[in-house]
Amino acid sequence: MPFFTFDERLSALSARAMEKASPYFAAIEATTEYNQQKVLRAFIDNGVREGHFAESTGYGYGDSGRETMDAVFAQSMGAESALVRHSFACGTHTLTVALFGLLRPGDVMLSVTGEPYDTIQPSIGIHCEPGRGSLIDFGVQYREVPLRDGKPDLDGIRKALRAQKVRLVYIQRSRGYSLRPSLSVEEIGEIVKITRENSDAVVMVDNCYGEFVQRTEPLSVGADIIAGSLIKNPGGGLAKNGGYIAGRRDLVELCAYRMTTPGLGAEVGASLGMNRNLFMGLFHAPHVTGEALKTAVFAAALFEEMGFEATPASWEPRYDIIQALKLQSSEKLIAFCKGLQSGSPVDSAATPEPWDMPGYDSKVIMAAGAFILGSSIELSADAPLREPFAVWMQGGLNFHSAKVGISLAAQEVLRITDSEKREG
Repeated sequence: MPFFTFDERLSALSARAMEKASPYFAAIEATTEYNQQKVLRAFIDNGVREGHFAESTGYGYGDSGRETMDAVFAQSMGAESALVRHSFACGTHTLTVALFGLLRPGDVMLSVTGEPYDTIQPSIGIHCEPGRGSLIDFGVQYREVPLRDGKPDLDGIRKALRAQKVRLVYIQRSRGYSLRPSLSVEEIGEIVKITRENSDAVVMVDNCYGEFVQRTEPLSVGADIIAGSLIKNPGGGLAKNGGYIAGRRDLVELCAYRMTTPGLGAEVGASLGMNRNLFMGLFHAPHVTGEALKTAVFAAALFEEMGFEATPASWEPRYDIIQALKLQSSEKLIAFCKGLQSGSPVDSAATPEPWDMPGYDSKVIMAAGAFILGSSIELSADAPLREPFAVWMQGGLNFHSAKVGISLAAQEVLRITDSEKREG
């Protein structure tokens, strides 16, 4: 790397990692090409034109760009309908709108992938004080089926569906701050099949981090509705904020009534000049997702060469863009984040420090030098400082730049390892 200085040992490790990762890059490229053509077809079929990028204000009635964006996104995801809005503050907000749109007092929500990710828990009413407006506060009953050996417990799901009438089956595709494997579309299909055999429940998938990783999305195997964030995969690094809900037309309409108000739904909401970035982001999304996947495979291969455990391993199939690395100590975890930050295009001079982040039971450290604050399709990493001192990294707008960031992180970890050996 002509513009960065690396330890000779790291250069050798990197070369071996690239050799190890290269065969898997070919499969990623094939999926990227398939998904890129799928999205291009959707743009063409829905007649995207310059006029769709125009700004609307006020109520936003008749915003043809907003409506066309919904149609293009729906076709790309295999959905009957979609809501793609910059007014969704984040992925958690989007998921919350969907849950409140679909559930009513007395309904039962069944999470079949164990306890959901930390930030959605207060929306449901898990581990939080009553009276804050959660689903449980409004009379929704919550149940969950724990994972078995990191995988959905299909027998347990079947029993739970037979034991009580369930309105909504909730599936979290990605792993969150856990080391369980992410779910493939095919595995989600197995859950859908069991649900259909034992219930008339709606199947909702938290699709965050999984969009465009495979050739199909969860709707193709029978899921009813999916939701996610635009500052992850489907925003392509260009969406400044926002989220999406996609799936069955009648269910998306219910979500639209919650998003705005009953009777208005998706008919209002000015685009405020955001349409161009949303269109461009979706167009770039398959390629950018592929770059993030290559970054993850390289990181896994490099740290395996350094003697660390990666999950998924460099050779394993991938169903989201997240890569976990078990770094063995808090010192190495902090060093990784500092090295990654130093290779960021934005805020490279910043020094990540662990802090007491609200909602977590241990200190958390984060590294992200992103053009869009909080964007996790851009190279970033975060981790709680607790055993097994794993860091969760994701993103990479382009592999060649992200490779530098990963290498700088590895060099910092190598420095700590050398120090420990000298002291030992």
